[in-house]
Amino acid sequence: MKLHKLILMELFYIYNMLQLNIKNETSRLRAVILGTAESNGSIPKVEDCYDPKSVEHVLAETYPKESDMALEMEAVAKVFKKYDVKVFRPEVIKDCNQIFSRDIAFVIEDKIIRANILPDRDREIEAIGYIWNQVDSENRIILPEECHVEGGDVMPWNDYIFIGTYSGEDYPDLITARTNMDAVIAIQELFPDKIVKSFELRKSNTNAKENALHLDCCFQPIGKDKAILHKNGFLIEKEYNWLVDFFGKENVFEITKDEMYEMNSNIFSISEDVIISEKTFTRLNTWLRKQGFTVEEVPYAEISKQGGLLRCTTMPLIRD
Repeated sequence: MKLHKLILMELFYIYNMLQLNIKNETSRLRAVILGTAESNGSIPKVEDCYDPKSVEHVLAETYPKESDMALEMEAVAKVFKKYDVKVFRPEVIKDCNQIFSRDIAFVIEDKIIRANILPDRDREIEAIGYIWNQVDSENRIILPEECHVEGGDVMPWNDYIFIGTYSGEDYPDLITARTNMDAVIAIQELFPDKIVKSFELRKSNTNAKENALHLDCCFQPIGKDKAILHKNGFLIEKEYNWLVDFFGKENVFEITKDEMYEMNSNIFSISEDVIISEKTFTRLNTWLRKQGFTVEEVPYAEISKQGGLLRCTTMPLIRD
């Protein structure tokens, strides 16, 4: 009887574990963490902002309201429901900004990797603890303390892992520099069969139009062989040119500085054919439809005032 009970417990444990699977950015999505705007807290002080775009809106008194951001996130949740995607949400922490779930962790293949983020954001990681605990312990990865990384800089793409980084001597002075070369090396060691390709990003604490906060702020692969790119987001031209050559110039949609500022590259793929995009991205959405994509348009302009958009607020767990 005891043996029978142990077997049942083991089966229950296995059945309830999350079988993570992320090999690229565009395979059919099955499960995702979507951040929350609930109990988002008061408008931050300028000195407490994490990026120059947030600073702009604090100073202009146009910082987004919690109610508006909650409506925007629910619009995305409805799209996920339409496509039968399992949606997890963080546990709500009172007066805490938990919108950008991509910052706090990311999945590559069957492993979930905890991001080493800004110290005062550790509570956000605790809020997804119930998801972390559904992953086999062998596949929960915490990188060494010296490895700084956020999910917006990490893009699995089949045989490759693309990573945005910054290695300038002023790294410690740039709050917008989130991923260092120690993390790039650690991820290469975790996935020796992958080709890890890093890209130096342009950083600024004060000018949002000269700042690529993460790699997904100036680049994103879509479909099977296409990409959105912004040249000025890359510090080293030959690294930008490598991406153009990799995808083929005819498959690249180049966005302007203003479009990067509005986060045009930070859309989100449900599949190789379906993309969620901000409804005001007229030029991009028209191009996407001409390429054969189904574009699910949502309002996300208020959330973009904090320097992130659709990819930043979503953390995929399972794709086919």
